[in-house]
Amino acid sequence: MIRPATPDDAEGIVRIYNHYIRDTVITFEEEAITAGTMAKRIESGVNAGFPWLVAEEDGAVLGYAYAGPWHPRYAYRFSVEVTVYLDPDAGGRGLGSQLYESLFEALMGLGVHAVIGLIALPNPASVALHEKFGMTPAGKLHEVGYKFDRWVDVGLWQRTLTADR
Repeated sequence: MIRPATPDDAEGIVRIYNHYIRDTVITFEEEAITAGTMAKRIESGVNAGFPWLVAEEDGAVLGYAYAGPWHPRYAYRFSVEVTVYLDPDAGGRGLGSQLYESLFEALMGLGVHAVIGLIALPNPASVALHEKFGMTPAGKLHEVGYKFDRWVDVGLWQRTLTADR
């Protein structure tokens, strides 16, 4: 089931996210976060009008996706950054696609013009997911992240949702 996330989902979400912090370069955060910190992030995003979604099965959070501001400057107000994270044991079941499908539907309803995804490279699964939803490569930032004693490139993927404002 895909549904809106609430601060009550923070424990399940942070369990997933902390795996990516500790064990991957997919996020550039380096210190595990608490459920309280995640609850504040969810509440802040939702209160600002951005969708946060979870994939839930038998009461367990198996993945989540959300949108947030691309940049704080006012001219960027119609552009958002999106992301999705799955429990490492829940991959290959289509949950990422279900989350993004629901997220993109919500963004269209909000009048979002441009959707941007940042992907730490290499990450073929994430590239495939973003491209499945019509996102195309928009650039590559070379060696902008440093984690686990190595430099990491970041690719930008983008999709336009609305033709005009």
